[in-house]
Amino acid sequence: MKRVFIGIGAVIFTALFLLSGWMIYRQYRDGKENQTAFEDVAALIKEEITPTATTVQTELTAATPTAPPIMTAFEKYSGVYMQNTDFVGWISIAGTNIDYPVMQTADDPDYYLKHSFEKEYSSYGVPYVQSNCDLATADNVVIYGHHMKDGSMFADLCKYTDPSFYRAHPVIRFDALSGYGEYEIVAVFKTTATVSGFPYQRFVTAEDSAAFDAYIAECKALSLYEIKVTATYGDRLITLSTCEYSRTNGRMVIVAKQISGQGGDADA
Repeated sequence: MKRVFIGIGAVIFTALFLLSGWMIYRQYRDGKENQTAFEDVAALIKEEITPTATTVQTELTAATPTAPPIMTAFEKYSGVYMQNTDFVGWISIAGTNIDYPVMQTADDPDYYLKHSFEKEYSSYGVPYVQSNCDLATADNVVIYGHHMKDGSMFADLCKYTDPSFYRAHPVIRFDALSGYGEYEIVAVFKTTATVSGFPYQRFVTAEDSAAFDAYIAECKALSLYEIKVTATYGDRLITLSTCEYSRTNGRMVIVAKQISGQGGDADA
């Protein structure tokens, strides 16, 4: 009987070992496939036109000089948009893994939480804009992304707990189809997606300057460290959100204000 129990235990152990191995392999495979898929999407982006020294000199000496052509944001990302019209912009932070298309679906708000750019099931999803954020008019555009264990998607946002990481990466680039945009970080904080947490996602359009100032004041109060950059009424904001695992239902949140924009009908 003892040998039978030992045999059964060995079978169970072997089965669990094989299952865990298969799960690790599947996670690795899914990660590689996800990376390749996003590289394919990135390949659709047109290169920005950078005038050469010869071109600039020619324009300066021409009888009727004209400004060198500038590719609009829509032109740059038109190939991505043609592949999937849910695409609304591209987000990136230099020196991090964050470099992804951003989606939005008003009729199915969390669709890209579990769907790929190709609209197939994916545990990685795609970063997406909160459904009630109008990119043309909202004071604050909220963007969600997964915190994946392999360091992809918005996982690098959690590195902002270290102030030295913030100092090395203070600017976020978010290009909407209406124009290019750079955003400087205003606050970095942790909260929870519970009734006791700060409902940062509810602030989309400020009723007045007092409401805007109150939101910024709360973000500053929660910030993990002092950031001298602030925002005032009239500034355009983006808020990036991802899961944070130091607490139940934790969230890591980065708030930034627009500091530059060009290449479209709007300022950003």
